[in-house]
Amino acid sequence: MPHNPLLDFSGLPRFAEIEPGHVAPAIDELLAQGRAAIAAVSAAPPTWDAFVAPLEDANERIGRAWGQVSHLHAVMDSPPLRDAYNASLPKITQYWTELGQNEALFAKYKELQKSGEFSSLSGARRKIIENAIRDFRLGGAELPAEKKARFAAIQDELARLSAKFSENVLDATNAFSITIAKERTAGIPSDVLDAASEAARKDGREGFKFTLHAPSYMPVMQYADDRALRETLYRESTTRASEFGKPEWDNTPLIARIIELRRELAQLLGYATYAEVSLVPKMAESPQQVLAFLDDLARRARPFAEKDVEELKGSFPELQAWDVAYASEKLRAKRYAFSDQEVKQYFPEDAAVGGLFRVAESLYQVKIAPSQAPVWHPDVRFFDVRDRAGGLIGQFYMDLYARETKRGGAWMDDAIGRRRKGARVQTPVAYLNCNFSRPLSSAAGGKPALFTHDEVLTLFHEFGHGLHHLLTRVDDLGVSGLNGVEWDAVELPSQFMENFCWEWDVLREMTRHVDTGSSLPRNLFEKMLAAKNFQSGLAMLRQIEFAVFDMRLHKEDPRSFASALALLEEVRERIAVLRPPSYNRFPNSFSHIFGGGYAAGYYSYKWAEVLSADAYSAFEEMGKSSGILDTKVGARFRDEILAVGGSRPAAESFRAFRGREPRVDALLRHSGMISA
Repeated sequence: MPHNPLLDFSGLPRFAEIEPGHVAPAIDELLAQGRAAIAAVSAAPPTWDAFVAPLEDANERIGRAWGQVSHLHAVMDSPPLRDAYNASLPKITQYWTELGQNEALFAKYKELQKSGEFSSLSGARRKIIENAIRDFRLGGAELPAEKKARFAAIQDELARLSAKFSENVLDATNAFSITIAKERTAGIPSDVLDAASEAARKDGREGFKFTLHAPSYMPVMQYADDRALRETLYRESTTRASEFGKPEWDNTPLIARIIELRRELAQLLGYATYAEVSLVPKMAESPQQVLAFLDDLARRARPFAEKDVEELKGSFPELQAWDVAYASEKLRAKRYAFSDQEVKQYFPEDAAVGGLFRVAESLYQVKIAPSQAPVWHPDVRFFDVRDRAGGLIGQFYMDLYARETKRGGAWMDDAIGRRRKGARVQTPVAYLNCNFSRPLSSAAGGKPALFTHDEVLTLFHEFGHGLHHLLTRVDDLGVSGLNGVEWDAVELPSQFMENFCWEWDVLREMTRHVDTGSSLPRNLFEKMLAAKNFQSGLAMLRQIEFAVFDMRLHKEDPRSFASALALLEEVRERIAVLRPPSYNRFPNSFSHIFGGGYAAGYYSYKWAEVLSADAYSAFEEMGKSSGILDTKVGARFRDEILAVGGSRPAAESFRAFRGREPRVDALLRHSGMISA
């Protein structure tokens, strides 16, 4: 089927040509090729070239094609594409389950590990073989036949439930909008109102349209004087995909079933809980260690969080959940004499993106330039990353704006991984996706997209993931880039990049007032810096609340709590200093753990933040003499963290960069919880 773009691996994905009708034929063909490759290598000698390499080739083609389909499902969802995705999802799941349970392949990997060739292989290839043996065990390869069948059925059902969970959240998000008159818009920034007015006009209506998508929702919660409007949006957002909406979108039964199935899967493998299974390929050693780590952070953060709440209630005595963002903004503006909206005027998209690129170019001695590729939407841009001599290192797509066909949040994903194929090295390619406000059309004022400082942090965060994928020097796919990196270390490069957004030498070069063209004033930067840790205790406790809920949900017997929501309430009772209203259904839209890969792994954000803050402190130490964008430290970070990918344990990579074990002090200092 040469006409099918999903079967063309000669270059970049042919997004302009992919249609839902291409999905099933391509996936069926590739799965048939994959099974043929498995049959062939099962009879081959247990060597890298005869056994591992051909299997990797076949599986890479499946992964690349399905990756394009999954990506489109996330960013350009439509009923025909959704149907095509869901029709092929069970086939894909079945293939990977069969592969993970194939006793002949498992035996051959063990044979290769014990052979004389193993010691002569590169460290990266030895790590791939070790990971494969671990993953066969986690995939059920050692189970008897009847348990293998049950394991496969669970994997299939979990894949379908996870996809349905995410679709329900997107559908429930898209289902709500409210159009209001001018008199209800007091306090809302003018650029937000311009976008809301344009959205209403597209519907053929007068007034201002607001939705639950972040660029519309967040400014209302932060700035709208109309308390009833804030309450309406808060209620609609926190009850998405729950019993308060359409029954077919209610994620409550899906959550219960997902938890039940994950526990059964773990017990089939001989583990007591899914949390134990989840931690096998991670840095953390046990659920108890994770909970102790989170408890220690909560203990340190709690006094600061309690002080944050006391101040909020002092400024807003009738404080409710829908008032928190609004009251916080008022208090911050009063205390530090600036607002997020004021700062936002200095971050037009081109200045923010250009500043991001300059940081990466300075640190890692690369050049980033616009390039051309087929894209899935006119908003998408494409870039090359080249070395100083002009050699191509990697490429990436950037899709920054929110739209109804795109799932919420921000994420990076890989399109193509780096690997050596003969004399040629395959160029890695990444997707960078965000949900920011788009530029205003000429009819609505023609202004560029403006980013809040929080959105700039998000941009740097996702690009940090991208650099981890793009700047790898590992030539074997299984451990190049993010592949093979422990999940609780994956956030290190992304959270590390956020720190540069608080440096004067960086910000003054990446800001330009949208009207006057002037750079960010030093006095405004100093106010931002003073306010950096405003309510940091409250923010940290909130993340710890989610992480403890996630870990306990996957560690404890589901029969010991009435529901996921009941467990969350118990966690909040012990950790939270602000309690939401009883109708809040946060678990129903907690896509990280029910629709994504963070099950029993949400703690990773805090775990990796310890690593990233400590890694960044190396730049702070050098910055006193040579500037924060020190190229020598940047080269060492690239060499010891980014370039090695998953070819060695993350703890070894950290020690190689920092020269010692990680310490929590830098995170506490960055969060304002211990003095510098």
